[in-house]
Amino acid sequence: MPVRPLILYPDARLHRAAGPVTASGETLRALAADVLDTLGAVSAMGLTAIHIGQPERVVVIRLQPDEPHAVYIDPVVVFASPERAAHPEGSVSMPGVVEPVERPARIRVRYRDLDGAEREEEAEGLRAACLQHEIDQLDGLFWIDRLSRLRRDRALKRYAKLRARTEP
Repeated sequence: MPVRPLILYPDARLHRAAGPVTASGETLRALAADVLDTLGAVSAMGLTAIHIGQPERVVVIRLQPDEPHAVYIDPVVVFASPERAAHPEGSVSMPGVVEPVERPARIRVRYRDLDGAEREEEAEGLRAACLQHEIDQLDGLFWIDRLSRLRRDRALKRYAKLRARTEP
């Protein structure tokens, strides 16, 4: 499947909630494959269909390049622990900027797989942070929205400087 171009911040589509997945069968598998191929090409741990311009609730996670990927269709966090943990986060849609984000340390996610079967998965640590990050994106919440105003402003300034250096 093709590697698709990424939507870059500050594109308004990054702040729009994705709709439920309506595709099925080969159409859905092709979309998931495009998200996976793009994830691999940009060396990300997680990617949504929104990042490639498709406003549907599809997430692909692969924390290490040599591990199998996981596809989540219409994922929803159904449990979040009161314990919290911070992990460095960034986005392929805002390359070069990383900040620690505090989130629930453990979660349970309900989703469908590519065959349409309902599933639940518990996650902790980096996997929990990655799933929450991508589900936030599906809900129209870009990762910097989780930062304090001061840290968000600093991150935006760093990103503006990086873009100024790379744009013609």
